[in-house]
Amino acid sequence: MLHAPSTQAWIAPRLSAGHVDADGMDFPNIAELKQQAGESPQRFTLDAELQSRSERQTKTGKPYLVLTFADSTGSFALNAWSDAPLFEAASGFKDGTALRLDAEWTQNSYGLNAANLHWERLQGTDLEAFYTGDPETRARQQVAWENITTLLATLHDPRLATLCRHFLEEFGPRFRRTAAARRNHHARRGGLVEHVSQMMRAADAICGVYPELHRDLMLAGVLFHDCGKLWENPYPETGFAQGQTLYGEMLGHIPLGIELVNKLWHDILDLPEAQAWLTEDPPSETVRLHLLHLIASHHGAYEFGSPTLPRTPEAMALHHIDNLDAKLEMVKDAYAESTQIVPGIYEKRFPLPANLVEPLPHYLPPT
Repeated sequence: MLHAPSTQAWIAPRLSAGHVDADGMDFPNIAELKQQAGESPQRFTLDAELQSRSERQTKTGKPYLVLTFADSTGSFALNAWSDAPLFEAASGFKDGTALRLDAEWTQNSYGLNAANLHWERLQGTDLEAFYTGDPETRARQQVAWENITTLLATLHDPRLATLCRHFLEEFGPRFRRTAAARRNHHARRGGLVEHVSQMMRAADAICGVYPELHRDLMLAGVLFHDCGKLWENPYPETGFAQGQTLYGEMLGHIPLGIELVNKLWHDILDLPEAQAWLTEDPPSETVRLHLLHLIASHHGAYEFGSPTLPRTPEAMALHHIDNLDAKLEMVKDAYAESTQIVPGIYEKRFPLPANLVEPLPHYLPPT
């Protein structure tokens, strides 16, 4: 079974090099910038794509812009105040414009700040190098994809196996570039594949501990629980700017996921092999209903957007696996990006409930 190393530390070492441009110069990517920036200004040059901009007003009525930048490792927001050169320049930038940003960077609980900022548009070979993405992220997401396909190849129920295969064949490329969220966890191009891979590995392990759980249903439920995010958190074929669709805005990923699975289910019922499923037990309609329930209930509570509550063992397990993976991803990000208030205590990062404390190191037996 393919998987990422299990010995990865919660607190990653501080990195010093990221994207390499066409001339061989090193630049930190966004994830690395967040790791390194702190209270004291540090000068870094960063390549990033303008994802979006929104107009705001201060309490005194002065306008300012919130500019969101992204690359293959994540995103950040930067305020452009009305008296700053960036405010006027940003009006000439289209969403999706790739820029080289050189500034004195700091970071606090509100995010990154850039002083003495200079910028230029990326062009030619520098632009091509930027859009190849971060090599580490690409490699990690390839392993995640292989984890998913390897685990799904072990499904026994022909209906669920065919449904999963049909989804990956029809929507695989879109799935592989979708984010798991707009913020908080796996909020990057390809983040959904990483999230689903981790959840699927966790579900497989939990089914070994609780063999009463329906393993095929669990793995299929993990694959489809966030499939509506293909329209809620989409990315174009190239680029790192997360888009929006009317379907995602007006319906949300849970109704979209239910609708997609219903469509795919009816598609596979037209296949020649579906005739043999008429005598399968449990009946196909019951299997479909249980799978839809996992999608509908995976947020676990009405106030978090689920139209129903988990009512089966698999639904309860899936909800907690989803929440666990999201929370632990937030913890990793918080350790990487938060400032230490005092040694060993990290500044609280939304939406985690409290300040983080440095974790206990692994015990290394003497050699």
